[in-house]
Amino acid sequence: MSEIPSEARIVVIGGGIVGCSVAYHLAAMGESEVLLLERGKLTSGSTWHAAGLVGQLRTSANITQLLGYSVALYDRLEAETGQATGWKRNGGLRLACNEERWTEVKRQATTARSFGLEMELLSPKEAQDLWPIMQVEDVIGAAFLPTDGQVSPSDISAALAKGARMKGAIIREGVAVTGIRIEDGRVTAVETDQGLVACGKVVICAGQWSRELGRIAGVNIPLVSVQHQYLISEPVPGVTPGLPTLRDPDRLTYWKEEVGGLVMGGYEPNPKLWDVDPLPANFEFQLLDNDLDHFEPLLEQALGRVPALGEVGIRQFINGPESFTPDGNFILGEAPEVKGVFVGAGFNAFGIASGGGAGMALAEWVAKGRPPFDLWPVDIRRFGRNHHDLSWIRSRTLEAYARHYTMAWPFEEFESGRPLRRLPLYDRIKAEGACFGEKLGFERANWFADIGAGETPEDHYTYGRQNWFEAVGREHRAAREAAVLFDQSSFAKFELTGRDAESALAWIAANDVAKPVGHLVYTQMLNAAGGIEADLTVARLAPDRYYVVTGTGFATHDFHWISSNIPERLDARLTDITSQNATLVLMGPRARDILSKLTRDDISHTAFPFARARRLSIAGCPVLALRVTYVGELGWELHVPAEFALTLYDALIETGRPLGLKLAGYRAIESLRLEKGYRAWGAEIGPDHSPLVAGLGMFVKLKKPVPFLGRAALEAQAAKPLPRLLAAFTTEDPDIVLLGRETIYRNGERVGWLASGGYGYTVGKPIGYGYVRRAAGVDRDFVLSGRFELEVAGERVAAEVHLDPLYDPEGLCIRA
Repeated sequence: MSEIPSEARIVVIGGGIVGCSVAYHLAAMGESEVLLLERGKLTSGSTWHAAGLVGQLRTSANITQLLGYSVALYDRLEAETGQATGWKRNGGLRLACNEERWTEVKRQATTARSFGLEMELLSPKEAQDLWPIMQVEDVIGAAFLPTDGQVSPSDISAALAKGARMKGAIIREGVAVTGIRIEDGRVTAVETDQGLVACGKVVICAGQWSRELGRIAGVNIPLVSVQHQYLISEPVPGVTPGLPTLRDPDRLTYWKEEVGGLVMGGYEPNPKLWDVDPLPANFEFQLLDNDLDHFEPLLEQALGRVPALGEVGIRQFINGPESFTPDGNFILGEAPEVKGVFVGAGFNAFGIASGGGAGMALAEWVAKGRPPFDLWPVDIRRFGRNHHDLSWIRSRTLEAYARHYTMAWPFEEFESGRPLRRLPLYDRIKAEGACFGEKLGFERANWFADIGAGETPEDHYTYGRQNWFEAVGREHRAAREAAVLFDQSSFAKFELTGRDAESALAWIAANDVAKPVGHLVYTQMLNAAGGIEADLTVARLAPDRYYVVTGTGFATHDFHWISSNIPERLDARLTDITSQNATLVLMGPRARDILSKLTRDDISHTAFPFARARRLSIAGCPVLALRVTYVGELGWELHVPAEFALTLYDALIETGRPLGLKLAGYRAIESLRLEKGYRAWGAEIGPDHSPLVAGLGMFVKLKKPVPFLGRAALEAQAAKPLPRLLAAFTTEDPDIVLLGRETIYRNGERVGWLASGGYGYTVGKPIGYGYVRRAAGVDRDFVLSGRFELEVAGERVAAEVHLDPLYDPEGLCIRA
């Protein structure tokens, strides 16, 4: 046994495909002193028993790009290392057996084209020509992606490990990590059963053992082990080496060729945990006991598709535990709790497809401090306080597993583990007909049913107009014509305090926050490349105190971003006060009429103009009122200590109802903000997009000689043509459903895709937002001079382009 070094710059824990990929890419980047530690043998955890299908298409362009990188890497890896990989590009086939599934598949084909993949739509006969041994009587259509494939998981990992060694990384097997040392919030060493390894960075890639390793480092990694079963048959007549992989989601099954036979597995609607805590440390190259009774329903479905499977024997039955996460996406990035601890885990049974790209992205994150592109769907900072309880994680993860092949409905909500985080007004608005959604564990009203008219507050999912369409229209119109009240108490709320609070925030914020007390500033926070890392509002409450408000789902991410970028030696401290204050948002042209009846304070536009913050007494409640809007109307965010929330709510409802006040939910907010052109982080804006390309340049202090994070990148970008520009698109046909990811064509040429989509009830049209892209650069004239179409579920429809807000472009309503 080779000794382990006493120090390394970077220690990777785990020798599965992801750990080997991270080590390979770190070494390829020239990183020295990279040490990979594996407790047993390489691939001995879950990698060795993975099925090995490699698909690329996901709902995120960047995750699709990451998986596409895996394919490109697997194309060349065997030639580079001399190690066989078992990789072959035999394509991937996906079936649809009902009309809604066919709509889903057609939308997936459009998404593929948006992201630069050519997915072909096939008839049942054309699909059968590619997969002759299957029955297609129930098939409506299929999609084929020629660049998908399959691989031998152990062989591809061995090739990555060999490549890592060739490039200078050190790999040691049979070394158990027993501890991770943390000093002053930063990792300093890894403890092993063979000695201490001093290091500056640790990358946890230990599969289903990652959660325990995270725990000993003070890092939360929410994943659990679920039993995943598949079989390998004896040779099947008609099966050839070039047979594509096959996904049959309506039968919950997948297939691939294996030495003349077939691999068949699937995702049961009633999955089972590997219910062992803690997991055994010595579980190497082992499987769980077969559970044929549990697998039998899938097998019956499979035999209906491929009857020949029932005529041959089963060569091997696999029941292996795999790590799954509560939302079905894997986990990458630097842990927000501890500097220098990175995570690559929870791959939900597609770690082989993700391995190459995830390893590349995580290696860049470790080496350069940021990922190569926006990876928010898999960022570890998407989790929050609700993701710490193991029972809750188990419940939600089992639901995510069971949905793996079910219909991916638009606007679908998870049902397990609810309700968990109930806001002070929960019971009040539930009685008013709230249909709740969930974000970071919070129950939030998406829309309100008219219970008196017989409406039921529940979602009925479809790819067409959903059952809440008219209800949201009522709320939308009330916001435009009278007033609405939103409960947005789940907003993440922070306080930045200290003698140097202004200096710290001035560095982190792109807009000018050096304002007098009582001013409110909308600002982005940028990374060094000029990309938008946060999009929020800050109110100056005192010379040494700012109040920061951001979206519910970004609580962990934005807190980590701000706190991590406070310059050293400055006296500034960030505190999360989300649970202290409820937030009632009163919006609409009658908002002042309602509020003025409940306060003695002067709230006229002169006394309380837009973008100001004031302390008010409203119905006896101490309120921090922010004159701001995300719906394009006159209004206020009313931040009130939680114990006053019910009193404030009751007063607003009693006073407002005679003036037309209605309760409204988050789906109305989405419709209203689309009409007004307000951006949403994680949709139209994010780390890949600067304020300049997003049309937000007016909120950046480039005209002031003030340094701020990302300034140099913005100045460089402003000096040359912009690579893309955000635009709005509408269609004349009101029945078109825009969801995002529809392909944008300008004069017949593909130039981008929609980042978001919805419906504007005031303009009476579907609305989508997306970036128009061109290598030679894009400006306003280029966008407005084009003839545009959108591809929606495989069909092109004419679209009108807009660069100004569709509603109240002069901003008169918000300054009334």
